[in-house]
Amino acid sequence: MFSDEERLMQEMVKKFAQDQVAPLVSTMDENSKMEESVIQGLFQQGLMGIETDAKYGGTGASFFSSILVIEELAKVDASVSLICDIQNTIVNKLLMKHGTEEQKDTYLPILASEKIGSFCLSEAEAGSDSFALKTRASKNGDYYVINGSKMWISNAEHAGLFLVFANVDPSLGYKGITCFLVEGGSEGLHIGKAENKMGIRASSTCPLTFENVKVPETNILGQIGHGYKYAIGSLNEGRIGIAAQMLGLAQGCFDYTIPYIKERIQFGKRIFDFQGLQHQVAHVATQLEAARLLTYNAARLVEAGKPFIKEASMAKYYASEISGITTSKCIEWMGGVGYTKNFPVEKFFRDSKIGTIYEGASNIQLNTIAKFIDADY
Repeated sequence: MFSDEERLMQEMVKKFAQDQVAPLVSTMDENSKMEESVIQGLFQQGLMGIETDAKYGGTGASFFSSILVIEELAKVDASVSLICDIQNTIVNKLLMKHGTEEQKDTYLPILASEKIGSFCLSEAEAGSDSFALKTRASKNGDYYVINGSKMWISNAEHAGLFLVFANVDPSLGYKGITCFLVEGGSEGLHIGKAENKMGIRASSTCPLTFENVKVPETNILGQIGHGYKYAIGSLNEGRIGIAAQMLGLAQGCFDYTIPYIKERIQFGKRIFDFQGLQHQVAHVATQLEAARLLTYNAARLVEAGKPFIKEASMAKYYASEISGITTSKCIEWMGGVGYTKNFPVEKFFRDSKIGTIYEGASNIQLNTIAKFIDADY
């Protein structure tokens, strides 16, 4: 199923995650802060420009490799996995697909080597209904002035480049939405206090405010008024990344729990030996494998240039739901200790919940799947 390159990438990331990420997971979760050494490690390992062409300083690997990396990182920490996911499946992808040569030359090398990117779409009144956004970009000579606010922006605290969606002509509705490349530190760009979240706590999630932020016309990504198309397209592929994140998270929790229940003795035998528990374990293991196949299938379809939107929604929906089920069951199987912070399963459980919410809530995925079924029949 894997090429030699993909298998080597998977093994390298597994070692990196175990050696450099795992010892810091609990502290990062407790402090709601990503360690700088982890971020630098992602860059040093070439994990922030996986598909980016080597001429821009990237690794030049496959989309499937990105999915394997996201999955492997999530087995140890979903927050670290998310940074890698957004960078590779959304930010870099958008620039590679729609950027001018000048934009690619300017931004892809630094995104592969030192700067984190952030995708800025959601607003207070534009969550699932993302095209109801109110952020405005007004033309003034050879630049645009952005005013408005964003919410739930991942990577905001660390980002050096923001992909900001704003409407250049509200009278056109969603067809006025345009994507702008806004550099971190731009005058008038304010990053708010990070949200105090239930899970993925080491990943910063912040509100943003834009007060007369000037952006050169040359920093428009793609065509004016096509931002809504770019957002939809990027999220379709990004959802496969979230499926991989949820799959990895659930597998990591499962992998931690099974050795424990094979060692724990009650009533004179391993609790794994009780048939009732065996059936539960077998059921979860089967669901995990189904989620993996859905996720890998969607990723391979992307690589083959074939239609994948329905399959991406199925993978994202199913992996997110199964992640919640798996992590909840693991806590139950471990009993009281599973409910404490002395063991990682409760963190896996907290981290899993976001999967059914971000990059398209579960009901949005079901809507998408249903539309394709309607069209197919």
